[in-house]
Amino acid sequence: MYIRFLVSNATAGSVIGKGGSTITEFQSKSGARIQLSRNHETFPGTSDRIIMVSGAIDDILKAMELILAKLFDELNVEDNEDVGPRTKVRLIVPNSSCGSIIGKGGATI
Repeated sequence: MYIRFLVSNATAGSVIGKGGSTITEFQSKSGARIQLSRNHETFPGTSDRIIMVSGAIDDILKAMELILAKLFDELNVEDNEDVGPRTKVRLIVPNSSCGSIIGKGGATI
C-alpha cells in the first residue's frame, strides 16, 4: 500500500534533512519507505514535489504523522505563530478512488 502527497520544493529539505538524516530517521521510526521526487521533478501543473510513503498501513500512518509534525514545526519556527489557514496538505487521489471518498451526492465528504 502507498500514499502520495505534495510538498513545496522549499519545504522538501525539511523532510530530507541534512545528508538525508531526517528521512532516514522517519523510515527507521515508522517502518515505512519514504521517497521524495528529485529536485526538479514536480507534479504536473504544480511546482510541488511528490512524497510517496509505502508499507503497511500502520507504518504509513506513523510516517505521515512524523512528516506532518516536522512540516508544521518548521512553519511555526518560520512564522513564530500557530499554523494558520494558509497551511495545506495536498493528497494525490486517483480518479478511480474519488467517488469512494466523496460518496454519492457528497455524502461521505
